[in-house]
Amino acid sequence: MVDETEAGKGRATPSRKQAEAARKKQMKVPVSRKDQAKRERVVRETVREKQREALKTGDDKYLPAREQGPVRKFCRDYVDRRWNFAEFLLPFLLVIVVLGFVGANQPWSVTATFVAYPFVIVGTIVDEFVLVRGLRRQLAARFKADEIRGSVGYSVLRSTQLRRFRLPKPQVKRGEALAERY
Repeated sequence: MVDETEAGKGRATPSRKQAEAARKKQMKVPVSRKDQAKRERVVRETVREKQREALKTGDDKYLPAREQGPVRKFCRDYVDRRWNFAEFLLPFLLVIVVLGFVGANQPWSVTATFVAYPFVIVGTIVDEFVLVRGLRRQLAARFKADEIRGSVGYSVLRSTQLRRFRLPKPQVKRGEALAERY
């Protein structure tokens, strides 16, 4: 026989009536749809605020799902540690468009526009090719094949953003060596 003090949980088993009352008390059904919507809005706001803060600090726990995981962190660090020609694509194209509009009557402006545009596009394509090639090698060496799906596209999109506007914020300096483990 087992002694009750050794085997017991230290309290009496609640009756069905008590258990149901406790469950109902926990649920606390909102009085109206307005109250429920208000509560849900507050919960969504707190989650968004945590995500916004995580995008600034790089805290992996609260990042949005598309940004989480060691593979994505590695991709971010790989892109952020190098100079990317593609990150200057938008400013270059903006200058070319403005130059095309402002100097439409000037032959030098038209010539500069027609010469600069292909160089910017070719430079971006070459830089992205180098980025993708190196990234694929590193990913294959560090991670399993099923983990890296979508990472190259993610990295290409990140590389086309100006460093200052990237989210999550860059956690490594340019030229810094990559960590051994992610």
